[in-house]
Amino acid sequence: MIAGLLTGIATSPWMRATLRYGAIALAVLLFLLSLRRSGERAGRLAERLQTTEKTNEIQRRMLEAAARRPRDRNELAERLRNGRF
Repeated sequence: MIAGLLTGIATSPWMRATLRYGAIALAVLLFLLSLRRSGERAGRLAERLQTTEKTNEIQRRMLEAAARRPRDRNELAERLRNGRF
């Protein structure tokens, strides 16, 4: 039964052309969907990179501020007296 249907489809020139164009259209559609998916993935990666860079910048500023802090009470008092705090 199925073999008879496939044989009938394969012998008809109109059906062969329809199947050929259908296969081409399906391939193009799958290619475009794949392209869209990879674009979304690239966008997410770019957003993650931007967030990581912002976090690293904040941590770097925190470390620089910690390096400049007074080491003990005497140094803090000295800075306050000199107006350098």
